[in-house]
Amino acid sequence: MGNRKILAGFEVAKTDLGWVLIGFVDERIERLAFGYSSRKKLLDNLYEWFTAREEAIAPYDLMKRIQAYAAGRRDLFADVKICTADATDFRRKVARQCRKIPYGKTMSYGELAARAGSPRAARAVGSCMSTNRVPLIVPCHRVVGHDGRLVAFSSPGGCKMKQRLIDLERRS
Repeated sequence: MGNRKILAGFEVAKTDLGWVLIGFVDERIERLAFGYSSRKKLLDNLYEWFTAREEAIAPYDLMKRIQAYAAGRRDLFADVKICTADATDFRRKVARQCRKIPYGKTMSYGELAARAGSPRAARAVGSCMSTNRVPLIVPCHRVVGHDGRLVAFSSPGGCKMKQRLIDLERRS
């Protein structure tokens, strides 16, 4: 790897939350996937996405930070820049507001929609969260149903993983 700057790459490592892949372009994180039981399952599932990239170290020491987060260390990842080039204005607003949900707290889809300036768009917020390509950085696990129920989570393990993340944050 040397000192050569990698423009588009990915990093893979094991954490207490399973195997993690971080994909990046320049200094922006484009993809974060976690919860896989093996490196092979992770790479098999994301093969189409990373094949044109080089394996390298992600910016922000992000993998080390995710490993620490998975072990219980607080991190809001607020300094981490994400790719939003292909996102609509609405998705950008939702992501920005989701990143403001305090560590260890939850917010309903409707409340997040209101904070993003579209109070009647709870279902659209749900769509944004279900296709969130950078969970943990945009902490979609903190978004719950209007009655506090865990509605869905797209990472392996589904709502069990979502509850695990909420519990992890509430303990630390």
